[in-house]
Amino acid sequence: MSSFRFSNRCFLLLLAGSASLADHDVTAFAPTRAGIIPRRQRTVCSEGLFGCRRIDPVFMSSVSWDENESCVLSDEEVAPLLRFDTGGKEKIINAFGLWTFVVSLITCPIWAAAMWIVDAICKSNEELDPHRSVYDGTGKIWSKAWLTMAMSYPTITGDVDRLREGKGACLYVANHASWLDIPVVCTVLDPVFKFISKAELAKLPCIGQQLSGGNHILIERDDRRSQLKTFKDGIAWLKKGVPLMAFPEGKRSLDGRLMDFKGGIFSMAVKTKVPIVPISIANTHAVMPSNALFPVQNGAEKLHVHVHEAIDTEGLSEAEIADAVRAALLSKLPKDQHPIEKEIPEGSIPSVDEILQQKAERVGDEKKMQSV
Repeated sequence: MSSFRFSNRCFLLLLAGSASLADHDVTAFAPTRAGIIPRRQRTVCSEGLFGCRRIDPVFMSSVSWDENESCVLSDEEVAPLLRFDTGGKEKIINAFGLWTFVVSLITCPIWAAAMWIVDAICKSNEELDPHRSVYDGTGKIWSKAWLTMAMSYPTITGDVDRLREGKGACLYVANHASWLDIPVVCTVLDPVFKFISKAELAKLPCIGQQLSGGNHILIERDDRRSQLKTFKDGIAWLKKGVPLMAFPEGKRSLDGRLMDFKGGIFSMAVKTKVPIVPISIANTHAVMPSNALFPVQNGAEKLHVHVHEAIDTEGLSEAEIADAVRAALLSKLPKDQHPIEKEIPEGSIPSVDEILQQKAERVGDEKKMQSV
């Protein structure tokens, strides 16, 4: 098979354009051992802006799932149909991935058109949408529609009132294990918010259009001026009462496990004295792993979001905040998303006698050197 150059950005490029609306009963497709068959899925809908129907997340008081059970599929279970070489890294597509690819091709142009129309209207009068909330709303509609059609709509628990009603400025932070995290976040966060995102994403069709047109915060991590601008822009949004959304790990975890946080991400919350709201996102790495161009399985009863209680930043150092956020995120993540404890090989730690022996040898060596 000939090799092609692809990247996971293909997923965003092809998905990032849909705003198709779903009715109460949505026909979707699921892979089975015999292939792909249609099945019916129920979604929860309510009246949205301008009387349009919108799909709401499934809010649950409790979710029954075993944190010790992994949702990650083996290569045999994934059953890849296509394999691509992407600069030395293999990417795969299976039967379910082909379905999501078709969904993306069908729905992608609609989101782009919706953004263009909203942008044209709002540019005629900036007061119509000062926070670009209607503009960003097109992306939220796309996220909800796409996840519904892909049978990957997440369940959600925790402080759901904060997401549905909005409680003023805050800093949302979540673990980042898959490209799916982006539509999942846009699906569960109803109030207007602004992403803190890598500037390179602005070059992508639709996703870049959303980030730039929605006045989200784009950062060049290696550029000091960009970092300072990010800080100032973030402070400005928070002072206007608009929440921010960031992934404190700074990049996507390739194996789904929570990584160390990048420094400075919590400084904007400390400066403006706004709370930090941790959000645990479970199993997106299993639905769309890092070696897949598209999801390899549906996320029904797998994708779950837990909104933790807000952390008051006043009086806490950034290190203390980071520890609190980390503990919160891990408390609602499955075990296969926890960092691997670094095991110390047996015998690598010297005994007290060995330490004393080494010290005696060093003292003896020093005396010999002095005598010479």
